[in-house]
Amino acid sequence: MLTSPGWRDVVVLGGPTDPGPRLTGSRVVLEVAEHPERLDGHVLVVLLANDHSDWRIDALISRAAAARAGALLLAGVEPLGRGAQLLAERLQLPVLGCPDPLAAHEHLRRVTSEPEVVRSDLVLRAVSALRRADADLTSVLRTTSGVLSRPITLAGADGGTLAGEPLESSERSELVAALPRVPVAWAAPYRVDLPSGAVLIAVAVVSVGPVCWLVARLPGVVPAEVDAVPEVLSVVAPAVGERLVLRRLELERDARQRTSLLGELLHGEPSEATRRRAVDLGWQLDGWHTGIRIGADGQVDVAGRWADVVEAFDAEGLHAVVVEQGEGWSAWITAVREPTATEVQEQAAAIRRVQRRLVPTVDAYVGVGRVQPGPSGIATTLAEAGDAAGLARSRAETGRFLHVDRLGLAQLLLAWTRTDTFQPAAQALLAPLKDQPGDLVTTLAVYLDTESSLAETAAVLGIHRNTAAARIAKIQHLLGVDLTNPDERLALHLASRTTPTE
Repeated sequence: MLTSPGWRDVVVLGGPTDPGPRLTGSRVVLEVAEHPERLDGHVLVVLLANDHSDWRIDALISRAAAARAGALLLAGVEPLGRGAQLLAERLQLPVLGCPDPLAAHEHLRRVTSEPEVVRSDLVLRAVSALRRADADLTSVLRTTSGVLSRPITLAGADGGTLAGEPLESSERSELVAALPRVPVAWAAPYRVDLPSGAVLIAVAVVSVGPVCWLVARLPGVVPAEVDAVPEVLSVVAPAVGERLVLRRLELERDARQRTSLLGELLHGEPSEATRRRAVDLGWQLDGWHTGIRIGADGQVDVAGRWADVVEAFDAEGLHAVVVEQGEGWSAWITAVREPTATEVQEQAAAIRRVQRRLVPTVDAYVGVGRVQPGPSGIATTLAEAGDAAGLARSRAETGRFLHVDRLGLAQLLLAWTRTDTFQPAAQALLAPLKDQPGDLVTTLAVYLDTESSLAETAAVLGIHRNTAAARIAKIQHLLGVDLTNPDERLALHLASRTTPTE
């Protein structure tokens, strides 16, 4: 009951620390001098008991315990005297306080003797509140949370938060384990009892997209509320589904608009009409553009995840135009002047961080094109980015990320490195690294691919930076080379790219 919204003002003043007996109702008396009859699990509610230091409180605790009360609820929240606290602990009687004990009594009476009234009242309140709610999904969830006085989450099939209050990671795993993989619209609500004593109630929401779940979290078990919440969620779920359909239609409309405009840019110099549409969308066509292609393996809702991609760029301080295209996204970043070589590399490092932000939920591979000027440069740099992404997709050792500035002539040389004459020489060059702990050939390849960045090497390999530094030092010692020498770097780079790793 202490977790129930109707008892939010009730506090524990003394008594046992364990949950205590099951409450069966409540009995009201006027003052502490009353002599209650047998209570059998009822809460004894005392309307006039503001002075909790009164010696009669001790006597009332004894009488309530003798009558087998479930708890004693006093008016006011002032602390008990020390003697009353010790007596309540010894008699194992919970003593509670509340500014309005009559309201607490009425709420307890309803949830114990009139659970159907509680259920009906919550459903009617939800229906009435939904009529007044705004059209957006956030407003519906906020309204439902206000009716139930409980956090409400719209969760995906993986338990991830689509809207509303996020679930804890442990709660997500418990929820996913309990829910069916392919629910149907008429599936009954699911109840998940958590080890903490809290309860999750989940109702399927079926709309035009993947099935998701409307989830309420109850911190404790009050049977009348646990029975009422599924009824409320079942009423709210169609309203949530309607909002999802409307939002999906809006997303697809915007995606078609962006994709159509990008198609015009990729097919020649933009017309005046195309430029006007670009201005409407906030696209900058003039300047220097860096193209980016983000591909996604597996089934990905490209339109639905568009906002996530934009947020990932924004989080790294990159103002990018992002367009849904095929099984992924095309994007570009525009600068008013031609970036320096240092700025290009810093930008590429930031784009790699964008990829890492997406990887937990999207199996992404990324290609980055060279900087190109003017409106026609958008098509050129995006074509280069697409080629780079195609190569990055199968190159796990580079973190599935390739920048055309890191390829260029090297890609032409790589074609020669695959010949029968080069490969034996490459294997002989790297022979001292074979059978060494730490997969030194792969470490060398990643180190050179990332332009001698120990931090990037450690991130791609999933090791500590100091470990990466130690491996590079060992490689230089075993091969007798200086990795700051451009000629030696080129030879080793080509050799490491063509030599198969274990």
